[in-house]
Amino acid sequence: MMLSRTQRTPLAEWWWTVDRMLIFFIGALIVIGVMLSLAASPPVARTLRMANEFAFVQKHFIFLGLAIPLMLGVSMLSDVWLRRVALGVFLVGLVGVAATLVVGAEVKGSTRWLDLGPVNIQPSEVLKPGFFVVTAFLLAEAGKNPELRLTLISVALYGLVALLLVLQPDIGQTMLITAVWGAMLFIGGLPLAWAIGAGLAGIGGLAGAYFFVPHVTGRIDRFLDPSTGDTHQTDRAIDSFLAGGWFGRGPGEGIVKDHLPDSHTDYVFAVAAEEFGIILCLAIALIFALLVLRGLMHALNEEDPFRRLALAGLVLSLGAQAGINMGVNLDLLPAKGMTLPFISYGGSSLLSVSLTAGMLLGLSRRRARRSRFRVESPGLARARLA
Repeated sequence: MMLSRTQRTPLAEWWWTVDRMLIFFIGALIVIGVMLSLAASPPVARTLRMANEFAFVQKHFIFLGLAIPLMLGVSMLSDVWLRRVALGVFLVGLVGVAATLVVGAEVKGSTRWLDLGPVNIQPSEVLKPGFFVVTAFLLAEAGKNPELRLTLISVALYGLVALLLVLQPDIGQTMLITAVWGAMLFIGGLPLAWAIGAGLAGIGGLAGAYFFVPHVTGRIDRFLDPSTGDTHQTDRAIDSFLAGGWFGRGPGEGIVKDHLPDSHTDYVFAVAAEEFGIILCLAIALIFALLVLRGLMHALNEEDPFRRLALAGLVLSLGAQAGINMGVNLDLLPAKGMTLPFISYGGSSLLSVSLTAGMLLGLSRRRARRSRFRVESPGLARARLA
């Protein structure tokens, strides 16, 4: 049923104020994710000798059934409620990350996961969108009330988050959060020295991880000099791009997914290259680029400091995560366990990016935004002239 502009229901108001172009980009990524889940997940299930080879596919649909309503529901919230939800999400994620240091399940040398029985949760994924919105609020209020020193509180929160992530250790998430936080400082109009300081902190953290975290040392050494270690996964990923060519081998015809244990998560981009070709990979990269540009356009046209900073932080986090995943698949970055938003299998990641997208959609709605380019109604214009 079509929704009329004259209707005053919450759904009708949402439909006529939300950015439907953003919805299209997100929807396209979700559809591609379903297609690649069907292609990449069954071989992984067979390798793990699971009774049902479509177990990961079924879980992907279950998480989608939770993620899509979450995204749409959050996108309907007011700014006040978005801030409240973000604060709650941030606190829950922060407690969860701290809990991983005590009772976390160790996977590949890191304790990033909480085993909750039927599901495993990665709290750092939950923490990210909440942290960026809380940071946006603190920086926006700091601009209005400098005497409150809310920027220092933002710095303290960042330091706490970074410390907990390094202790797991999760250097990739630490670097992503550092980069986006530094960009938000810059966009917020704070002195360039603050942004430079954030960059130097990130470089210093990476250097410290290289010298003191063995598995980070190994990954960077293998990236710089492949002869120093096992590069099987990276080599297979590159082979998939060469084998797929422009148009791919065809759905179900790829072989890289039979040799990569993370083909349905970290290396799903390589599966896309082999089975559907470089054309699909370019389309995925283009969709992410357009999504980021669309979000930044909303931020640029936004007068309210909180919305401007939150929009920029949320969309940059999606773009950075996608860029890291694709860069690893192309051997442009050291191997890092980071999913491709909306496309990779993973419950925590899918719920996190859906929450991020929901906040992005909510903050970019026309009803909730005061544009710099205001258009008065004819009646109001006539009243002013009278």
